[in-house]
Amino acid sequence: MKKLSMVVHTSLQQTLSDFLRSQKLETFMFTHIEEHSSHVEKDSFLSARDKVVGYVPQVRLDVILDNEAIKQLLENIKKSNCPFKGKGIYWVTDIDDFGKL
Repeated sequence: MKKLSMVVHTSLQQTLSDFLRSQKLETFMFTHIEEHSSHVEKDSFLSARDKVVGYVPQVRLDVILDNEAIKQLLENIKKSNCPFKGKGIYWVTDIDDFGKL
């Protein structure tokens, strides 16, 4: 099992959610976060509000899938015409144990 994590601007949450639902994912989670960076003022994707307050409202996606499903999902994202493409970051980590409590 692996966990895919992505971070995109909050304004893209609904679009990302719709895309993930179109991929027939059973479960995925969003967490609201704030990005603080010295590069904030140079980011052309930011709103005037983001630049004034000094942080960027972001959402972090976490989804747990088997190894092949993660690869396929990432490939589908990269091939898609979704507006979050090129506007976020992602990473994949191994899951040693997973279950329900």
